[in-house]
Amino acid sequence: MRDPRYTKLAGVLVNYSVEVQKGELVEISGGATAAPLISEIYREVLKVGGHPFLRIGLPGLAESFYKSAKQHQLKFVNPISEFEVEKVDKVISLWGGENTKSMAGVDPKKQAMRSKATSRLFMRFMEREAAGELKWVGTQFPCNASAQDAEMSLEDYEDFVLKACMLHVKDPIAAWKRVHGKQEKICRQLNERKKIRVVAEGTDLTMNVEGRKWINCDGKANMPDGEIFTGPVEDSMEGTVSFSFPGFYSGREADGIKLTFKKGRVVKARASKNEDFLHAMLDSDEGARRVGEFAIGTNYAVQKFTRNTLFDEKIGGTFHMALGASIPESGGKNQSGVHWDIVNDMRNGGKIYADGKIIYKDGKFTI
Repeated sequence: MRDPRYTKLAGVLVNYSVEVQKGELVEISGGATAAPLISEIYREVLKVGGHPFLRIGLPGLAESFYKSAKQHQLKFVNPISEFEVEKVDKVISLWGGENTKSMAGVDPKKQAMRSKATSRLFMRFMEREAAGELKWVGTQFPCNASAQDAEMSLEDYEDFVLKACMLHVKDPIAAWKRVHGKQEKICRQLNERKKIRVVAEGTDLTMNVEGRKWINCDGKANMPDGEIFTGPVEDSMEGTVSFSFPGFYSGREADGIKLTFKKGRVVKARASKNEDFLHAMLDSDEGARRVGEFAIGTNYAVQKFTRNTLFDEKIGGTFHMALGASIPESGGKNQSGVHWDIVNDMRNGGKIYADGKIIYKDGKFTI
């Protein structure tokens, strides 16, 4: 039986987020768990005249790859993937599997080797997106594994996901357009600022953002969305950050992350859990030790930490930083096969200054 909520979500993703047009090649990727939403997106793409094609994953295959692959296989870049990244017009990615910890036993050095090998695909994808040649959106399919991580029942988690996407309102597309308008005013002001300082418990960071652009995230690349971000000048990050929330990347978790920056590079890194994984990712390539993105979460419908970066980085009252690749449209120039977003809470005394003046306090903008 078709779920009308997923029909509605498919309409938002296809017609608002990536705006599929007649004749466009549309990749729909996801695991078998997300089949109900994949089916609705497939139908919607056909409805508007696009050409859908599917990339469906099966549980356990990624784990099998990393456990069995030899070095030449880890370094192999599929020429079909190279062709695909040049030809696809729109990409809709769905996340949600049977086991969010399936990669926990994988050797982090293998993950780092694979990340380095495929970095050129990742960078080319972002180049095409920045140039307007490709549009991408990613979303979460509500599933038991993610509900368990969030410490919710599946029913409550479904409600949480769909509300964060504003599917509970009559016209979610109009609602996301309103988000765009509000955030655009903040971005315009920040585009005139040069230096950012972030102060919170265990955190005192400064960075130069002169000449960089603040990007308004309004449901076009992530669903749900709700953040603004920029790419700091690559050699400008100075100071220390102590992240209040764990960092999740490639199916692994690192907790208690504390980083110290000098001239833009991580010169000291600690974690209370999976520190070896943190160091492996930092050492995967030169760009992984620099910050490609600094962002502020603005979705106040998301207040609970769920161990899912798609939602956690949007929490209204937080900031996050991405180690590794910059998003080119921000003006960032850092290149890496890594893009690891890690979130910090600002709702209890955190402050952000721009050119010496406070612009954000206790999780809310003051401008």
